[in-house]
Amino acid sequence: MLKRTRLFGRKTRVTFSLPVDEPPGTVSVVGDFNDWQPGRHELLRRRNGTRTVSVILPPGTHRFRYLATGGVWFDDDHADRVDEQGSVLHV
Repeated sequence: MLKRTRLFGRKTRVTFSLPVDEPPGTVSVVGDFNDWQPGRHELLRRRNGTRTVSVILPPGTHRFRYLATGGVWFDDDHADRVDEQGSVLHV
């Protein structure tokens, strides 16, 4: 799930959220906003049974995917669009 919060100025905080155990292991959100570097934005366990991480993004179109333990890549069905290159957000 994705939550967008408009901040002062033109930036937007995007919170990426997944169930705590689906998929198992460590999960990072990896995208053009962090130079596709795994581990820079790792989703952390919350008390409500989810894992989340927030990223502040400038206006524009951003691509991302999730990377789970074992090299498993997957997309977010809640993105604005998903294509053969991954998930797409418009902020």
